[in-house]
Amino acid sequence: MVCAVGALAGFWWAQGFGHVPAASADNGPEPQRPALYWYDPMVPAQRFDKPGKSPFMDMQLVPRYADEGGGEQPGIRIDPRLSQNLGLRLARVERREVSQSVWAPGTVVFNGRDTAIVQARAAGFVSRIYPHAPGDLVSRNAPLVDLLMPEWAAAQTEFLALLSNGDAPLIAAARQRLALLGMPLTLIAQVESTRQIQSEFTVFVPIAGTIDALDIRAGMTVGPGTTLAAIKSIDPIWIEAALPETAAPISVGGTASVQSAALPDRAFTGRIIGVLPQADADTHTLRVRIELPNHNGFWRPGMFAHARLTGGAHQDALLVPTEAVIHTGTRDLVIVANTDHRFEPVEVRIGEQYANDTRIVAGLQEGQQVVASGQFLVDSEASLRGAQARMGPGTGASDATNAHGGTP
Repeated sequence: MVCAVGALAGFWWAQGFGHVPAASADNGPEPQRPALYWYDPMVPAQRFDKPGKSPFMDMQLVPRYADEGGGEQPGIRIDPRLSQNLGLRLARVERREVSQSVWAPGTVVFNGRDTAIVQARAAGFVSRIYPHAPGDLVSRNAPLVDLLMPEWAAAQTEFLALLSNGDAPLIAAARQRLALLGMPLTLIAQVESTRQIQSEFTVFVPIAGTIDALDIRAGMTVGPGTTLAAIKSIDPIWIEAALPETAAPISVGGTASVQSAALPDRAFTGRIIGVLPQADADTHTLRVRIELPNHNGFWRPGMFAHARLTGGAHQDALLVPTEAVIHTGTRDLVIVANTDHRFEPVEVRIGEQYANDTRIVAGLQEGQQVVASGQFLVDSEASLRGAQARMGPGTGASDATNAHGGTP
């Protein structure tokens, strides 16, 4: 690189400052020539009626005088030996089959659909609390709390009395009353088979997961609908990934390969179950929800994950390396290399990004060569040609090209 910069500097000195147009002191200063128009050395076909900055490559415009020849070819010619020495790398515009997939960071969260709220079915008293606390992992059907239900005891006494009489319609009505009071059918069947009153009722955990809330204490009074605990499931778990809004579209039902820093050599397979409709106003990302099995409990809410999202069928796309695209703020450009070693900026319309490639929607054709690295060389060479053209005759673009060993 140091040699390349030195070569450019020496060339500039030799062409710009080493060659001074001869001027006769007797003839006086050279008269100012009127300019027909101004142009960008990279895009000579585009003409401007006044000097200034080029909208294409942000270069100073060059005047075209009446006594100069016309017919400039588009772009700038660079000798292939100079291109090779300074590391100018080209890439071919290719059409390939790509899948709609993208890597996105994500965070593990609770499964919002599998949340159980445990409530008291009738008025009673808390007689016993099993050793649990918020945040504990509990299995399904684990005992949670014992409740004393006086109302249930009175209804069971009446039910047992009717069982002794053998009146089928009254027995059916009494059984229905117990169910309407909130007694589970298993408890009613137990009372009927043992003929014993069950005044205490054990509340069990309905799903496996973690205790999110436990708002009961021993001896407290509860009423119908009193919330005893809230259980959140962790199998399956959810991963909410932040997808850039410019990425390939992801559809519900696709697959996702999820990795964790704790197990970098293992990939977990999940399913995309939702793309939330609202984007984040600060990061301009979409929230993609991934459902992931968690049978062994490895994934915990709050963990960081890295997901590769795949959401659609394969499609053909015209691709160029992402590094070949120049973003000016108002437009996107690539520098096209023609067969005669001329380089010309071309405005393109880009689409999605796939790994290290960018899809070209319009502006290029398959098989063209574009500059993938070393765009600064083309820009510097064009700036040099423009500076020499502004210095006057004798240091024009043709002289600079010939100094490199080529012909325009």
